[in-house]
Amino acid sequence: MIYPIINLAFFALLIALLLKQQRTEQTLSKRVFTSLGLGVLFGGALQLIYGGGSQIVADTLEYVNIVGAGYVSLLKMIIMPLIMVSIIGAIVKVKDSGSLGKISGLTIGILLATTAASALIGILVSNMFGLSADGIVQGAREIARGEMLETRLTNIEAVSFADMVISFFPGNPFADLAGSRATSTIAVVIFSAFIGVASLSVMRTHPELGASFEKFINVAQEIVRTLVRMVLSLTPYGVLALMTKVVAGSNYADILSLINFVVASYVGLALILVLHLVLVSFVGVNPIRFLKKILPVLLFAFTSRSSAGTIPLNIDTQVKQLGNGEGVSNFSASFGATMGQNGCAGLYPAMLAVMIAPTIGINPLDPSFIATLVAIVTISSFGIAGVGGGATFAALIVLSALDMPVALAGLLISIEPLIDMGRTAVNVSGAMTAGTITSRVLGQADDTIFNQDLETAATTDTAKV
Repeated sequence: MIYPIINLAFFALLIALLLKQQRTEQTLSKRVFTSLGLGVLFGGALQLIYGGGSQIVADTLEYVNIVGAGYVSLLKMIIMPLIMVSIIGAIVKVKDSGSLGKISGLTIGILLATTAASALIGILVSNMFGLSADGIVQGAREIARGEMLETRLTNIEAVSFADMVISFFPGNPFADLAGSRATSTIAVVIFSAFIGVASLSVMRTHPELGASFEKFINVAQEIVRTLVRMVLSLTPYGVLALMTKVVAGSNYADILSLINFVVASYVGLALILVLHLVLVSFVGVNPIRFLKKILPVLLFAFTSRSSAGTIPLNIDTQVKQLGNGEGVSNFSASFGATMGQNGCAGLYPAMLAVMIAPTIGINPLDPSFIATLVAIVTISSFGIAGVGGGATFAALIVLSALDMPVALAGLLISIEPLIDMGRTAVNVSGAMTAGTITSRVLGQADDTIFNQDLETAATTDTAKV
C-alpha cells in the first residue's frame, strides 16, 4: 500500500504546482497545456516503473480519478442550467422568435453536411491504408464485447428514426433537466426555446411582468456565468488527472498490434479538422487564429472523452474568444453534443463498414455502396449520446442498417479509448465550426472579440477565480 501513497503524494505535488501557476495569474490556456504535459509525464512514469496492468497503478488511478471524474461531474452539473438561462436570455434580448428557426436549421444543416463529409473521409482513409477486419485477432475480451454488442443491437433495432426524433421533445422537462435521457440536452434546448418565445408574448401583452421576467433572467445568467467561471478554473486539475489515467492505464501492446487502424483513424481525424478550418475560412475567419482559440477546448475534449461534458467550455469559448452570438453558441454546442458528431458518428462507422465489407463479399469502392453508406451514416447521426461510447452506438446503427455483422465492432475494444479521445475532440471542433459559420452567416458575430489577443480579459478573470 506504500507505493500508491507515494504516487499520490507526487500527484499532490503536481496539483500544488498548478495551483502556484494560478496564483501567479498564469492564463488558463497556459495552465491547461502545462497540466496536459504533466499528466503525460506522470502517467508514463507510472507505466514505466510499475508496468502495464499493475495493481499498484490501478490503486493509484482509483484515487487520481476522483479529481478527473469529479471535474467532469461538475461540468455536467452546470450544463442544463447554462443552456436553459442562456437560450432564454438570448431570445429575450433579441426579441425575435423568427431567428430561432434560422439558427437551428443552419446549425443542424452544417453538422449533418460535415458528418457526411467525414464519412467520405473515413471511406478514403480505410481504403488508403487497406484496412480489413480479417487480420484482427479475437481474444476473450473481444468475443465478450461482440456478444454484448449483438445483445445491445436487439434493443436499438426496436427504436425507429421516427422514435428518435420524438425523443427530442421534452415530454417531462424536469426529467430532462436531470439528464435522464441521451437526448435530454436537445429536449432542454427545445423547452428553453418555448419559454423564451412565451416570454416575448408576455412582454408584449404585459410589459411590467415581462420586464420583471427579463430582470430575473439577467440575474440568473450572471449567477450561472459566475458558476461556470468557478468550475472552468478547475480545468487544469481535471486535465492533469484525466491525462494521467489515460496514459498510465493504456495497454501499449494492444495499441501496437492495431497500430495501422490507430494511424488511419488519426489521419482521418486530422483531415476532418482541416476541413473545419477550410469551412470557417469561407466565412472570413482566420483559420489559424480560430484553431489557436479552440485548442484548449479540444484538449479537454481529448482527455475527457465527453462532448456533453465539454459544452460549458465550448459555449464560453465561442462567446468570449470567437465572438459568436450567445444563442448560436448554445444551440451549436448543444446540438453538436447529440447529433452530427463528425468523429463518432461520421468517421468511425464509415471506417468499420469499409473494413467489414470485403469479409461479406461487398466491394467497398462500389459507388452504390459508398452512397448508401454516407446516407445511412448521416441519418443515423441523430441522437448520438455525447459521452464516451457514442461511437459504438452509431456503429451499431450503421452496421445493422447495412446488414453487416455488428460483433466485429467488438474487435477494436483494446484501442477504443485511444481513438475515442481524438474522435471527441473532432466532434467538439465540428460543433464550434457550425456555431462560427452560423454566427457569421446570420450576422450575429462580433469580429472585435475574435480579432483581439488570445488571452482576453474574460479568460484572465477565469484564471483568477
